[in-house]
Amino acid sequence: MSATRYTYLGPEGTFTEAALRTLPEAATRELVPMVSVPAALDAVRNGEAAAALVPIENSVEGGVTATLDELATGEPLMIYREVLLPIAFALLVRPGTKLSDIKTVTGHPVAQPQVRNWLRAHLPDALWESAASNADGARLVQEGRFDAAFAGEFAAATYGLEALVTDIHDAENAETRFVLVGRPARPAAPTGADKTSVVIWLGDDHPGALLELLQEFAVRGVNLMLIQSRPTGAGIGNYCFAVDAEGHISDRRVGEALMGLKRISPKVRFLGSYPRAGVSPAEVRALRPGTTDADFVSASDWLTRAQDGRA
Repeated sequence: MSATRYTYLGPEGTFTEAALRTLPEAATRELVPMVSVPAALDAVRNGEAAAALVPIENSVEGGVTATLDELATGEPLMIYREVLLPIAFALLVRPGTKLSDIKTVTGHPVAQPQVRNWLRAHLPDALWESAASNADGARLVQEGRFDAAFAGEFAAATYGLEALVTDIHDAENAETRFVLVGRPARPAAPTGADKTSVVIWLGDDHPGALLELLQEFAVRGVNLMLIQSRPTGAGIGNYCFAVDAEGHISDRRVGEALMGLKRISPKVRFLGSYPRAGVSPAEVRALRPGTTDADFVSASDWLTRAQDGRA
């Protein structure tokens, strides 16, 4: 395995590359762009890279399905870190292009909902066609296949383009969450401001089946930060659920919730416990009474005394 190589969703000039370069260790790693999320993750699976940075959630569109599906299937991988990156787009064009010249535009499919209103207001007749990534859209404009691309302003220099319009976004404070993914290992020690990610498969379909899964978190005071259903491919009505929960697997409330899920779900895949981006332990909400590690230890001690006749 190449311990010095990180892959990312390429080509050069993507928001994913910009997010990866915010990590201190990126300065000492070989950063290799890949053509897709599956390709970036497969490079980790087969030992060509130590880790991959891929988008997993957008504040406008929600989960990035390509990443969620890849993490739920195939050889297991684990999330070690997350990165939050503010997202604003620039309209990149070949030098000399005016707004009135633009008849075709491109960008990543996740970008379209973030610029839909701007596009309707300023280029209502322009034809949109999706690209593999925003930077790939910029490359296609460079090659003359499209008139303009929505991408990061920083991509203009890479592809010899100009930013005709900057700071385009339909939603204020839009962000994309990226995750650094590697091969499974022991999670890092808890920081006090952590997140745990799992994928849970629904068992037999019956009323309240999803509620039963969610109650394993609720009764232990574990707050959920994301839950998204994904088809398993086994037929209509067969789903698994990607879940992000507050806390670390070593926290008693989280660990016991995962054990509860394992008892009632046909399959649970642990994707990692890792620090929450941009949140310090002092900012984490106080736990409900009865859900701290001390509360779980006290209850366990009481049960032991009851079994010994000392309750």
